[in-house]
Amino acid sequence: MLVAIVLGLGVGFGVHRLTAGTAAAPTTVSARFGMHGEAAWAEGTQPAPMIDTLRDQTGKLFSLASLRGRTVAIVFFDSHCQLECPLEGRELAAAEQSLPPAQRPVLVAVSVNPLDTPASTASAMKAWGLGAVAPWHWLMGTRKQLAAVWAAYHVYVSPHPVNGDIAHTEAVYLVDRRGYMRSGYMYPFLSGHVTSDLRTLARNRGD
Repeated sequence: MLVAIVLGLGVGFGVHRLTAGTAAAPTTVSARFGMHGEAAWAEGTQPAPMIDTLRDQTGKLFSLASLRGRTVAIVFFDSHCQLECPLEGRELAAAEQSLPPAQRPVLVAVSVNPLDTPASTASAMKAWGLGAVAPWHWLMGTRKQLAAVWAAYHVYVSPHPVNGDIAHTEAVYLVDRRGYMRSGYMYPFLSGHVTSDLRTLARNRGD
């Protein structure tokens, strides 16, 4: 029960913060701008915050800017999670598998658990059905390093695990080819809506 309460508080916080402090006014629960997320931004109005201080599962320093020219889905996961993360991961896998391989985004998972390891992240990606769908990077670091990225993306992360799980905002951001955020979701979401938004971004060669 306590886990559910904490998760609920985190999600509520995330819904409010998903669009807080952005330069462009979002559209809430709308398909304006051709998007279906709880938040949506017009083309070229909201750059995705920089990520360049974390290392991925291969040990290489990651740079979000290196993915320009590709559609990107940014998520926040705990590889040890037994509750929401596996469910969200499987929904994302379903959304991506509905698309031709060329339209699938690069998945960037930012850890919410400093105890994540290359082995635990690979295991989670396989178990959740995401590992073989499309290219992916699972970003890890110290809590201080990770917290800077959480803050930039308005993601709440509980400082203490509850019954073994870390309560956090289950946010998904879809980023276009030029590095601009276009759609933001809170889990639970409809995988069909995510698929539709990804298809739109993949088709837009002008991004």
